[in-house]
Order: sequence, then C-alpha cells, then structure tokens
Amino acid sequence: MTDKPTVSVLGTGIMGAAMARNLARAGLGVRAWNRSREKAEPLAADGIRVTGTPAEAVEGADAVLTMLYDGKTVLDVMREAAPALRPGTVWAQCTTAGIGLVADLAAFAREHGLVFYDAPVLGTRQPAEAGQLTVLAAGPEEGREAVTPLFDAVGAKTVWTGEDGAAGSASRLKLVANSWVLAATAATGEVLALSKALGVDPQSFFDIVAGGPLDMGYLRAKSALVLEGRLTPASFAVATAEKDARLIVEAGELSGVRLDVAAAAAERFARAAAQGHADEDMAAAYFASFDERPAEG
Repeated sequence: MTDKPTVSVLGTGIMGAAMARNLARAGLGVRAWNRSREKAEPLAADGIRVTGTPAEAVEGADAVLTMLYDGKTVLDVMREAAPALRPGTVWAQCTTAGIGLVADLAAFAREHGLVFYDAPVLGTRQPAEAGQLTVLAAGPEEGREAVTPLFDAVGAKTVWTGEDGAAGSASRLKLVANSWVLAATAATGEVLALSKALGVDPQSFFDIVAGGPLDMGYLRAKSALVLEGRLTPASFAVATAEKDARLIVEAGELSGVRLDVAAAAAERFARAAAQGHADEDMAAAYFASFDERPAEG
C-alpha cells in the first residue's frame, strides 16, 4: 500500500457514511459510492471523493470496504466494480450478509485475486460516527497489516475469529450477537405496548427492575426513543432489522435449530415496516402490537 492508502467505500447509508468519514479523519484517501448518489454527496465536504460507479470508486484502490444492505447486493455491486478491481487489493466485507452468501463472496474474491476479510461490525449510528464500532474479522494473517488501519479507523476494537474468511466465522458471531439485540428490541416494544394496553405507567416497570439483573441500559434507551417520539433519525432501521432477523432464522434452519423468537421478531419488524415505519429506528417495532398507530401519551 502507498504512504496514503486509498480506500473505496461502497455503500454510504447510516453506517457506511460514518465509516467513510472516520477513514478520512484517519488520514486515508477515501472514495465513496452509493446507488443513490445524493446520499453520498455530503461526504465531499469531508474531503471524500464521491464517484458515479462502483468501478470508478475501486480503480487503483488499495482497499475496498463494502457496507451495503445484504450479501446479494454486495455481490451485485462487486460484479459492477469487477472490471476495475486490481489483484492483491484488500476487501473488507462489513455488511451483515448472513452465512449463506459468505462463501460466494469469498469465491468472487478468489476469482479476482482479492484478499478477502469477512468483517461485519457491531454497533449502530452513534458508535459508527464516533469510530467506536467493534469489528468482527476473519481473514489471512498475511495481509492484516493492510487492513488493520481500516479497522482501527472505524472501530474501538477488532475481534479476530479465524484466518479463513470464507468459513464465515465472523459473520456467524455477528448473527449470534444480533439475535440477542433483536430479541431485546422486540421484547422492549411488547413491554411498552402491554403497559399502554393495561393502563400501566412504564416507569412503574422500570422502577421495579431498577438495579437488578432484569434491568438493562438497552431497555431504557430503546424505550425512551418510543416514549419521547425520537425514532428518527434511526440508529438502526426497522427494515434492516427485519432483514437481519430473517438471516438469523435462515442460519438456524441451515444448522437444524428452530429460532421461534427470531422468527416472531422478523414478523414484528415486517408489520411495523408495512405500517410506514421502515426507515425509523428499530424500536418502532413497538407499533406492530397495534392495528393502527396509537395516540401519543
């Protein structure tokens, strides 16, 4: 890599835009591409070159970082970029792609001579903006000196799960972590909905669990978003939460495990999205408990 490595960020949504900014702040040369270019344009103010095509973004780059909706989208975009990819380029695949497509992504990397790292991240909007994500990474020892500056720029720590990115060990750990997050989110919404239906002040519930093993900072944080009407901008959107929940259910099925809570959470997120909450914070799954959006208060 050069004295000032160039990184191409493909996908500049909630997470990708924040990661691109942190890469630029770390002194890396950053190019960014997004299917909806207007979402990427604000990055120009941070010294990031916004490109019109994936191929333009990756041409001559030392590293590529993908942060797109799902694994299929990643594969489609990388195929668009393929004519300009340079053999030996490091590819940090940070999308939550599940386990089904990791092998396909790794095969694409081999075909084009890329050094592949399965590297999903833990965290939402605020940790991403602060460069405090946790990077879960799997990939070869040889080449890590090239990818480490990227991970250090976007994350507070990197957890290495193996040397074979194609095996998907990092993506597997990400699904386990997300299964807990999404279950807790769904449960929070149901607690608030039941409280409303029974005429119970949610604060009464918070008070009886305060300081004990049932208390959670996450419960209080997500509850506040609903109770105070602060569901936008989303830290993690309902539509993305539904996608991840379905990946978790699929991973369980492939491994012979039935995940009823994850399946139910996926349906709650889907109902909330159908009600118009797809782009709101995933805490808006609360509204899936009602046929119509309940009155405030």
